[in-house]
Amino acid sequence: MGSISEVLKDDPLHLDSVIPLDFNTLKSVPESHQWALESSNHSVDVMLPVIDLAHPDAPQLVAHAARTWGMFQIVNHGIPLDLIQGVENEARRLFSLPTDEKMKVLRSSENLAGYGVARIAPFYAKCMWHEGFAIHESCVDHAKILWPHDYERFCNTMMEFRKKVKPVADQLLHHLLVSLDISEEAIKIWEASANKVEGTIQLNSYPACPDPSSVIGLAPHTDTLLLTILNQCQISGLQIFRDDVGWISVPPLSGAFVVNVGDILHMLSNGKFPSAYHRVTVSENKHRISFAYFHGPSVDSYVEPLNKLAKPLYRSMSVKEFFVIKAKHNEKALSLVRL
Repeated sequence: MGSISEVLKDDPLHLDSVIPLDFNTLKSVPESHQWALESSNHSVDVMLPVIDLAHPDAPQLVAHAARTWGMFQIVNHGIPLDLIQGVENEARRLFSLPTDEKMKVLRSSENLAGYGVARIAPFYAKCMWHEGFAIHESCVDHAKILWPHDYERFCNTMMEFRKKVKPVADQLLHHLLVSLDISEEAIKIWEASANKVEGTIQLNSYPACPDPSSVIGLAPHTDTLLLTILNQCQISGLQIFRDDVGWISVPPLSGAFVVNVGDILHMLSNGKFPSAYHRVTVSENKHRISFAYFHGPSVDSYVEPLNKLAKPLYRSMSVKEFFVIKAKHNEKALSLVRL
């Protein structure tokens, strides 16, 4: 209990009705994937904060970056470089499979796990230049279907990554909660909530595109949970939006991870940590892979601004209730629960 999968049993997303393209067969962009991006498909170069987690001032730097950007990069995080490369290699092995093989593990409407399109896909008339694979708890069942005689390498790599990235997420969450000047009890409650569930691993594939200026890899959105920890696998494409300058490209750094604030942490902080509004563009000649870890609380937890001295900006509700609202209303979700 307490997992997002439990929510989907009552409120399915019907992602299985949107099928990814066989990108390898395309010589041009089909009309279904053509977006009107001419006026907004540019970005500026502004450096996102890069934080050394081994630095003695890391807690303060993390909190400042979360308050001012909602997104930052981390180095010296303790996740081995060979493991990072291993996750990328396994993701490429998966996405290089024939489409009919990947379709054997198409996610159902009641399950986060498996192959398919982004969860935000049903909100848009046009399709995204993207395919994904989500691992919620164990990946053994799906991996056995894809590689009946060679599934253990994939599963072992993904589980080792989860084992290594989770303490990093715990550390970052601790720094952020402490910076809110809340009670030790409140900090412990939310740290315990995040530890009640297995974080979801999301593998992303953005194939090379014959006309990248007419498509979007991932439409602009905010993430739902507490924190997202993402590796870009050394190929650019991630962009974050800021009101003062517009879209900003986030160039990948070797061995670094991008961290961004999600909606639930935004609400817990009473708006002090902005949810990072971001998107992904694609390349004409490079197949971009990325992978993310979503650090989220139990859906049974109760969300409300933690600092009781400030006037609350958002109404109190369970994580489950907010997840259902976000699944139904996407970008409008935060405004719908704002007081």
